[in-house]
Amino acid sequence: MPGRTARPLSRNLVRCKLMVKRVRGGSFAVDGDAEIGAAGRLVGDVLAGAVGVVRDTHRAIADRVFTAVGPVSWPVRAVHDAVAGGVYAIVRGAHAALPRLIGTTAGYGWRPEPAPLSGRRAGRFTLAVVNGIWGDTLSDQHPELATPMAVRSRGADVPPTVVALRAAFPAATPRIVLFIHGLCETEEYWSLDSRRHHGAVGTTLGSRLQREFGYTPVYLRYNTGLHVSDNGRRLAELIEDLIAGWPVAVDEITVIGHSMGGLVIRSAGQQAAVAGHRWVPAVRHVVFLGTPHLGAPLARGVHTVAWMLARFPESRPVGELLSRRSVGVQDLAYGALVEDDWRGADPAALPSDGCTDVPFLPRANHYFIGATIGSRHDNPLAAVVGDLFVPFDSAAGQGDRRRLPFLSGNGRHLGGLHHFDLLNHPAVHDQVCAWLTEPRGDGEGATADDVRRSATASAP
Repeated sequence: MPGRTARPLSRNLVRCKLMVKRVRGGSFAVDGDAEIGAAGRLVGDVLAGAVGVVRDTHRAIADRVFTAVGPVSWPVRAVHDAVAGGVYAIVRGAHAALPRLIGTTAGYGWRPEPAPLSGRRAGRFTLAVVNGIWGDTLSDQHPELATPMAVRSRGADVPPTVVALRAAFPAATPRIVLFIHGLCETEEYWSLDSRRHHGAVGTTLGSRLQREFGYTPVYLRYNTGLHVSDNGRRLAELIEDLIAGWPVAVDEITVIGHSMGGLVIRSAGQQAAVAGHRWVPAVRHVVFLGTPHLGAPLARGVHTVAWMLARFPESRPVGELLSRRSVGVQDLAYGALVEDDWRGADPAALPSDGCTDVPFLPRANHYFIGATIGSRHDNPLAAVVGDLFVPFDSAAGQGDRRRLPFLSGNGRHLGGLHHFDLLNHPAVHDQVCAWLTEPRGDGEGATADDVRRSATASAP
């Protein structure tokens, strides 16, 4: 599995201290001027990178032509290289400098609240996508735009302290349900299409579990462009702090993850169990919604295309551009959960499934819901397309080399739905509520046929 080495955090921590301020309720927010300045620098880097791709492609094509012509072309080549190099240097420098200048100038004049990106819905969605695609780069080079892992309430981060949690959750109960979103998403995605599905804005699976079972829904946001294992470690630590500062004693935890969020949950559980965290025995239910336990073909396809493009000088710049996608995206190729899955791997090699088997939490019931665009999950099209992003067998954790031990009855197929329908569809609500009403003992030994037979129902 391709990966990148961890980077030192001290420089970024200093920069982050300068860009955040405390707001009402004990939470933190990014200063608008820092956010605008960072956005300008990021746009400058992207534009300069695009010019660099054009320059390198031009250079590779010219090199092939001049080499084919031979020594007679040397004088022309010298002039061409000098002129082209100068032009590209000027254009690249201008594309890098102008957005930076605009961002810096606008930042100095920005005073209103909220922040221009994170303070607005469209801006938050944009930041979520950018974090998903280049989150590790943002964390290193533009930390003002990198999303920290945090509990979210009323549109703000909530520090896991007694005072802040009591203010954010005044009606806290002993039963917590944690929601972990997927790649390029935010906690706001859990209310997707709520008016269409439920007739009211803001209706979510969390609000239904609160109403019917007395759970307190807790939503998290995080940088989905980081390694799953890194986010897993941070999630394990955050949940430990959360239960320590929770206003009442915690009796039960349910964890629900969509897409990549399910991988982060599994990674967090493994690392927390090894570390002996107190929250692990409190987890009673874990629900995976469209989680690519065995990876996603789209992620593998992008890596394969980048590898193929890198074979030829003329297309290598485009291949290198694709290779700059985040390590979080790279982890989705086969569902990497732990550091050993990616550390030391050759990022230029073709992807291969060398991922570690991670056991389920010993005292928790584990469930999955997988969707397909078509009505059935057992035809060739469903095996390739799935819910547009994740094949059903990957959501069910049933492959040739790796098979997750879901018990018969702990899986569900929903036909006629796509990947994002799983966030807030009524059929998902009904199934999760049914599972929580009739809890099952989890364990090893379910076969692939058991899982497939238990997942034959389709969405109404």
